[in-house]
Amino acid sequence: MSELSVNHLLGIKYITEADIQLIFETADHFKEVINRPIKKVPSLRDITIANLFFENSTRTRLSFELAEKRLSADVINFSAASSSVKKGETLIDTVNNILSMKVDMVVMRHPNPGAGVFLAKHINASIVNAGDGAHEHPTQALLDCFSIRERLGGVAGKKVVIVGDILHSRVALSNIFALQKLGASVKVCGPKTLIPKYIGELGVEVENNLNAALNWCDVANMLRVQNERMDSSYFPSTREYAQQYGLTKKRLDSLNKEIVIMHPGPINRGVEITSDVADSKQAIILDQVQNGVAIRMAVIYLLASKIKQYEDH
Repeated sequence: MSELSVNHLLGIKYITEADIQLIFETADHFKEVINRPIKKVPSLRDITIANLFFENSTRTRLSFELAEKRLSADVINFSAASSSVKKGETLIDTVNNILSMKVDMVVMRHPNPGAGVFLAKHINASIVNAGDGAHEHPTQALLDCFSIRERLGGVAGKKVVIVGDILHSRVALSNIFALQKLGASVKVCGPKTLIPKYIGELGVEVENNLNAALNWCDVANMLRVQNERMDSSYFPSTREYAQQYGLTKKRLDSLNKEIVIMHPGPINRGVEITSDVADSKQAIILDQVQNGVAIRMAVIYLLASKIKQYEDH
């Protein structure tokens, strides 16, 4: 199979395992490109991509922008925080105005779950979901699984624990879908108040004790506590959270094995993970950042080749 089964990347739940493997193989190729002295390829010279961020994001936006420029696409950046959206313009109006500029692909982050799916039904461009509310963040899950594959040689059969604020996390949901499609076992760990009620329906076990979770897993993905999404207090104090669920060097050293440490960033050092752990050789946090560009290049390239095909017919 050399093409994706979908025309958009709206969420991991809409793609197949074969799609994921194709994205990984394409990213392997682009990772090699990124490490060359000349990091650009002319693949998407005739494609225009609009980055629409209706929610603040530094790392994801920069990663997408870099991926697009490495592929030689034309890029339009649109930050809704400082736009007509504040004046009450609707999502469809905003996007239609941008599409009238002949845009082929839209990379969108939006605070409302399902915003990408809604757009895909109404506009004629390829949509990449760069995070929709607390719902999905598919490229993050892809780069996380790609990083596990790179470090451990594969994802199938691996045990991965996702620790922290599962309730408000789009990274957790996308990761659960991707890891399961690739044959990994997944557990979540965190305060009961931060574990969603439906998690059991996804075939994921809950482990409330971090030490037990670490003893079980091959990989620990440490999520930050999303204070900005919380409208009430979900745990007594940051200090208490760090004591129960923070990953420290002492905790790591007490295990009888080496596990891989991941973090989607930005890191709250000293809360979910201490600096000496974040900077240790077991952590692949900077690899995740580098892999993010390769994965986003792969996704954009594969979706764009479907656009080109469509235009050729």
